[in-house]
Amino acid sequence: MKLIHSACLLSILAITSCSEESKKAPEEAVVKATVSQDTTATASYYIDVHDLEPGKVTFDAVKGAHEKDLATQGKYDVKFVKYWVDEAKGKVYCLSQAHKEEDITATHKEAHGLLPSSIYQVSEGTEAAFSGNKNIYLDVHELGAGKVTAKDVAGAHEKDLAVQGKNGVNFVNYWVDEKKGVVMCLSEAADSNAIKKTHQEAHGLVPAYVLTVKQGQ
Repeated sequence: MKLIHSACLLSILAITSCSEESKKAPEEAVVKATVSQDTTATASYYIDVHDLEPGKVTFDAVKGAHEKDLATQGKYDVKFVKYWVDEAKGKVYCLSQAHKEEDITATHKEAHGLLPSSIYQVSEGTEAAFSGNKNIYLDVHELGAGKVTAKDVAGAHEKDLAVQGKNGVNFVNYWVDEKKGVVMCLSEAADSNAIKKTHQEAHGLVPAYVLTVKQGQ
């Protein structure tokens, strides 16, 4: 009788254990699925630049290349967000999220073969809305490696916002590469001089150059 009782007890314990494991399994599966799907949680923002010949690139051509990037990006765990094209100067800027810049290059290489001339790891500001009534510009400040912080740029941006209305400018967002000392500002304005004037009045940091761009995403 003792042997039978012990066997029954072991069977009950085994069934209970299996039941508890079956309860945990779905929970663990959900956790694993969440981790695998949230691929951009630990990714950084990057802006990669393509320097093509003036007049040798069109917005439609870049749109087609971007579609190829989107079809390929998952393989390299990259997420392309937006892009800007200056057709006259032959420049293309691509904003993406990735775990390392090599993954961005690999995506471009496989998608269409157009490799970036430079890649910036950036932090960004708070995005404002476009008004849709003016030209779009991307102005670039080259301040020197290690000579600017995201905090500094946030302060300068607040000064820009305080002055922009006076010159008919609408600053939409900005990106900062602290390591390389590069700042990029996206804005709307009647012309590039209005942007330069706003920066000059706000904090004195005039951009190295201003691009007239079209935005895609």
